[in-house]
Amino acid sequence: MEISNDSAKKPKRLTSVVWNHFERVRKAEICYAVCVHCNKKLSGSSNSGTTHLRNHLMRCLKRSNFDVSQLLAAKRRKKDSTISLTNISYDETQRKDEYIKPTMIKFDQDQKKDEIVTLGSSKFDQERSQSDLARMIILHGYPLDMVDHVGFKVFVKNLQPMFEVLPNNDIEFSCMEIYRKERQKVFEMINKFHGRINLSIKKWYSPENAEYLCLTAHYIDENWILQKKLINFITLDSSHTEDLLSEVIMKCLTDWDIDGKLFALTFDDCSTDDDIVLKIKDQISQNRPLLSHGQIFDVRSASHILHSIAQDAIEALQEVIQKIQGSIRHVRSSQLIQTKFSDIALQVGIDSQKTLVLDCPSRWNSTYYMLETALEYRSAFSLLQEHDPSCTSALTDTEWEWAAAITGYLKLFVEIINVLSSDKCPTANIYFPEICDIHIQLIDWCKSTDGFLSSMALKMKAKFDQYWSKCSLALAVAAILDPRFKMKLVEYYYSQIYGSTALDRIKEVSDGIKELFNAYSICSSMVDEGSVLPGSSLPSTNNDSRDGLKGFDKFLHETSQNQSLISDLDKYLEEPVFPRNCEFNVLNWWKVHTPRYPILSMMARDVLGTPMSTSSPELAFTNGGRVLDQSRSSLSPDTREALICTQDWLRLEPLKGSLSTLELH
Repeated sequence: MEISNDSAKKPKRLTSVVWNHFERVRKAEICYAVCVHCNKKLSGSSNSGTTHLRNHLMRCLKRSNFDVSQLLAAKRRKKDSTISLTNISYDETQRKDEYIKPTMIKFDQDQKKDEIVTLGSSKFDQERSQSDLARMIILHGYPLDMVDHVGFKVFVKNLQPMFEVLPNNDIEFSCMEIYRKERQKVFEMINKFHGRINLSIKKWYSPENAEYLCLTAHYIDENWILQKKLINFITLDSSHTEDLLSEVIMKCLTDWDIDGKLFALTFDDCSTDDDIVLKIKDQISQNRPLLSHGQIFDVRSASHILHSIAQDAIEALQEVIQKIQGSIRHVRSSQLIQTKFSDIALQVGIDSQKTLVLDCPSRWNSTYYMLETALEYRSAFSLLQEHDPSCTSALTDTEWEWAAAITGYLKLFVEIINVLSSDKCPTANIYFPEICDIHIQLIDWCKSTDGFLSSMALKMKAKFDQYWSKCSLALAVAAILDPRFKMKLVEYYYSQIYGSTALDRIKEVSDGIKELFNAYSICSSMVDEGSVLPGSSLPSTNNDSRDGLKGFDKFLHETSQNQSLISDLDKYLEEPVFPRNCEFNVLNWWKVHTPRYPILSMMARDVLGTPMSTSSPELAFTNGGRVLDQSRSSLSPDTREALICTQDWLRLEPLKGSLSTLELH
């Protein structure tokens, strides 16, 4: 009997991943590859390769629930045969049906609702995917109704046909579930923290001018890292009058169980009703005596006062600014005039490379940049007026002098705001020198012999003095707790600000920080005696464990009262200042020196964590208030608060590397 050579040979091992989806069948002398999903027969001979089999699998509707990434990866690994998806050859009509009409994809909905389909290491989980979608919507601020958009449904069905796109209400429910879980995590995190909490309070608005109150908790954790958690986003209605805002804030504090741990309140501006703060102080003082008679308790935003006085300067110069805008529009009105202006600039020796641009009404720093550039071309503008009668927006010499002076003022404000905004996690110690520089300049500007400039400066200083009276002690104490400055920086600036009365003012600051330190020392003593005030920054002792030396601790505490022991504060102030360098990190310094200054370090953690400004860097120069987008403002109050707070909790700092470092679960 004759034996076929083919049957005598050992069958060739099928190594391609494509053969997981085909069965090789031989009929007579012809070898077929039969698709296990649709039973279609294709050539299966070894000479035919596997490219046509892969192409079939790409468009096989009955296996579209499986992952094709393995096939694509296998194709890329083949040398000299790398192809893109756009080059895959298959029936264009079928392709249109697949991607434009995803509803034609058939699968058993009931069977696959709870099924996890596995291919290699990949799997599909409807519940996990639904949660991921909700987290994506929260994290990026997408509108909830995006799940109803046709384009989104087409994209999802083509990407994963097994995913059941849920209606708007179900996604909202998933978002609320995530909010509840994340809120519990934040609640536990804040309440496990032994230090005090600082609270910043900001106003937001909707396009329809509805008002919202945004509350953010600030603190420096046990690892000396500055933390910031948005805890409430409250919708204010007509019943929330100014005199009831204190009750709204207190309810939030008690809901989070931090009313007994509050250290400082930071409001947007100095015009906030003082009665609100007084009522909150009165209610909180029932649980805990206020530190330093409440002087550090009430803080106002530094960014707001800078923005406010900058607006005063721009408003005072408005007529001059309008003339400069008119001159720039005239130069830019035609190519002929622009060329003439450039020639004049060269004639008078102006070699500036800056381009004349108009300012943006919504950002006041753009007005500064417009004025700065226009001043460089001042002589060219003056000469253009002589050569071009159509230029009707010319400035007088006095107006140019006013523009130069106020541009100098705005330059200082812009530079200081840029310094304060450059740090993503600014601690309270960086504000004092910058605010003092403004104070000194305002005093100098008020002495101007020009009536226009001096009257404008007096108006600015009156507004600044209101801020200074509320915040100077908090600013100074924070600066003193920077080991590069200590009391020396206060002495340096106060001698320039107050002149002959500087010593009295310096003593007020010295007494204030000593009084604050004594309050922390009392808390420390109460811990020694087995009790502690809420939010004392000290861990509670375990009264259940046996400690045979408790009596010794009490004896040591009592006998030390009469000894002239130097305090943490005195020791810290008497030691030399730390050398200034750009790499210095004040939180790292206190973390390292906590054992040396155990009580003072507790105070430093609370003081340095006080938010001295409420504006984010991107809003530092914006003229309008904080405005909520239309999709968020149209939501119910509870859903709106849940989405906005959870977005803050889920948002992570951008990490170097790939998205694999971002884990939302």
